[in-house]
Amino acid sequence: MSDIEKRSRTITGKVVSNKMDKSITVLVERRVKHPVYGKYVSKSSKVHAHDAQNECSIGDVVTVKEVRPISKTKTWSLVSIDEKAAQA
Repeated sequence: MSDIEKRSRTITGKVVSNKMDKSITVLVERRVKHPVYGKYVSKSSKVHAHDAQNECSIGDVVTVKEVRPISKTKTWSLVSIDEKAAQA
């Protein structure tokens, strides 16, 4: 494992879209404390990640890592599927 792989950021989130070919959209939520009022607020952001085998489905909890830009919006890549979504 090289130094670059050790430093790469990883985040965990929920897959909200897998309609693209070899790509997923991951919703990442975090809780931050309001600077004035002290109340915890949920903030969220969406990232596009590379899913080479098209193995993710909507509702899966996944871990993604930061990589070199793959396209205009994709700078993350799928590491693992932590939890599969319940099939209805």
